[in-house]
Amino acid sequence: MSATPFVVERAGDIERWTLNDPATRNALSDAMVVGLYEAALRAQKDESLRVVVLTGAPGAFSAGGSLGHFASAIGQPLPPGEDDPLIAMNRRFGDVLHALCALPQMLVCAVDGPAMGGGFGLVCCADHVVATERSVFATPEVTLGLPPAQIAPFVWQRLGDAAARQCLLQGRSYSAAQAQPLGLVDELVANDALEVALRERVAFMLRTAPRAMASSKRLLQHLREEVADLREEAAIAFAQALRGPEAASGLAAFAKKQPAPWVPKS
Repeated sequence: MSATPFVVERAGDIERWTLNDPATRNALSDAMVVGLYEAALRAQKDESLRVVVLTGAPGAFSAGGSLGHFASAIGQPLPPGEDDPLIAMNRRFGDVLHALCALPQMLVCAVDGPAMGGGFGLVCCADHVVATERSVFATPEVTLGLPPAQIAPFVWQRLGDAAARQCLLQGRSYSAAQAQPLGLVDELVANDALEVALRERVAFMLRTAPRAMASSKRLLQHLREEVADLREEAAIAFAQALRGPEAASGLAAFAKKQPAPWVPKS
């Protein structure tokens, strides 16, 4: 992993947050999740900050969650009487999603390449999404034997019930062009035009009065908060699935580039 898995760069009243582990296509490691969470909590108190741009190191936005040192738990039942560390791990990512949605600043996601699983969930928290033509969005969890636990409410709120069911329950993949009419992508640009589009979009956003915009976001956040907080339930569901036989066989098949055992043989 890169020595600095999460990079924060400040330019005046704008910050750029970069998921920075190209070797894993910016998979969401523990260090990356902690970095995101701490940056979001800090930004919530920073009245001088107006726009946050969240992006990935070149090659991807994010390949999704990284199991890291919990890989040994896959398919292994929890010993009786023990607290499951997987629950806390998964809930931390839920905390990140909630913290991003609570930002008083405009949050722009700049996507160039894959935004998968947890990366898809991060995109759903944005106020504006700019994506290149080569970007792809997918929620493959159910094809691997896992529920898309923490991201489900945010996908549902972003896309609506019908599109969220298509996405989450079938593990579908979308090109950037397909994601735009769903409401996931707001601005589709050529592969070499992302930085120019970002500069133009941020300049346009800075026309808004900071306090009025933050107040408007709080009102919208109240609507989001009317939906049940599923962080604990989602974390438990994810942990139980990861320790179960479906995830063990599904992830093993994926690693070998073979069909999962529940896929009918042709």
